[in-house]
Amino acid sequence: MSDTTLTKRARIRNTWRQRLAERIATPHGLPWGPGRHSHAPPAEPDADTGAMAPRAALARSSAHGGGATALWRMRTTVGDEPGTLAALCTALAVLRVDLLTLQTHPLGAGTADEMLVRAPIELSAQALTSAATAGGGWDTWVERADAHDLVDTPTHVLGLATRTALDTSELPLALRQLLGRCTIRSHPDRPPDGQQEPADRVPAEGVLEETIMRLRDPAGGSVTIERPYLRFTPTEFARARALIELGTRLGPRVPHNAADQAREADRTNKSNTANKPNTADRANKSPATLPEGNEIIVRRADISDLEAARELHGRCSQATLALRYHGPVGDADRYLEHLLSPRYGRTLAVQTTSGRLVALGHLLWDGDETEVALLVEDAWQRRGIGARLLRQLVEMAAETDCGYVYAVTQSTNTGMVAAMRGLRLPLDYQIEEGTLVITARLAAAALPTGPRGENG
Repeated sequence: MSDTTLTKRARIRNTWRQRLAERIATPHGLPWGPGRHSHAPPAEPDADTGAMAPRAALARSSAHGGGATALWRMRTTVGDEPGTLAALCTALAVLRVDLLTLQTHPLGAGTADEMLVRAPIELSAQALTSAATAGGGWDTWVERADAHDLVDTPTHVLGLATRTALDTSELPLALRQLLGRCTIRSHPDRPPDGQQEPADRVPAEGVLEETIMRLRDPAGGSVTIERPYLRFTPTEFARARALIELGTRLGPRVPHNAADQAREADRTNKSNTANKPNTADRANKSPATLPEGNEIIVRRADISDLEAARELHGRCSQATLALRYHGPVGDADRYLEHLLSPRYGRTLAVQTTSGRLVALGHLLWDGDETEVALLVEDAWQRRGIGARLLRQLVEMAAETDCGYVYAVTQSTNTGMVAAMRGLRLPLDYQIEEGTLVITARLAAAALPTGPRGENG
């Protein structure tokens, strides 16, 4: 992709992000990132911090005189000396705030106490902040929580390590669930559009700069993690570094059988999906029959499929490659190594019974957003392959608690437009100078059932 193409895409997506941000700011908007452990900026002093109490907000109300309660996550810094935590708890107890869990993050000057508390429903974020200040705390941050935040921290971290051990592509998602809502970007050591500058290389021990972490990537290059509204602590930095070091020691890996995925589901306590079929299992190797009777196999793909993907490019027309890559088709092969790397997302491949690769679908982690992209060989288009791939990619995104996915294409790409519409999800369209961004909002429930479509 040329610099001009990348600049155009950045401009249109900035407009698109702004509109989505405005939509999310409404009472019924959906937040970015995983909903089970999200970190949000503190509410304004007079703001209503939520139209509805979280699930379990009404639980155990008898302990508070029969009134309804809400769960909150709070982080505040106190002096590193005896009695400071007791003073903080006393100030909170005056407002009938019950401390449920506590983590301590030692700092150079003081200790950051991260707590999950239960408070009367009428208490606002500002009231909790004021109580923390009265108890000797400073740099206080507060957000609503729910019952999912009651998970034991070591259990939660071990579950994330298990997911990462089974599948290389889980690392960005595991980091996000470990650190809350943040932006994670991977930088290859050999970018397709140029050489890495020495200043961009990250030392082996990593770099922590308040709201930014930079760590070496097990696959080469580096990982940058940003959380502008809440500074990282040395403890969080050490946890993130340990998770990445685990990936470095294990090397590239993709799950190969359903047993691996079942163990992953059990160990990460995904009780809310226990009765639903595991999309990752189906994606590993899923046979299917096209409407005209052709047998195909949909499976996970990675860097080992690089040569087959290049051959697929060679069989595609210039027009098909241009619709997929939005730039000079001669650059297409240069991006395959990046696209197939599990570090940057997940890839599904469609192959015939003879083993020929005829389509690729990519689910790409883009900071705290997710992009979907499809390429189908000309001779295999309009048989429902693209729609099938897209649906499986979106199901995989939904299982990672992703709120939105988007596709960047051209307004003339009727096949991609039809495939997105075939999802039967709420869509947002943004277009500028022929570049079209279609954003689908994913529901908490499963995608609508029905035909997988005839387009693509």
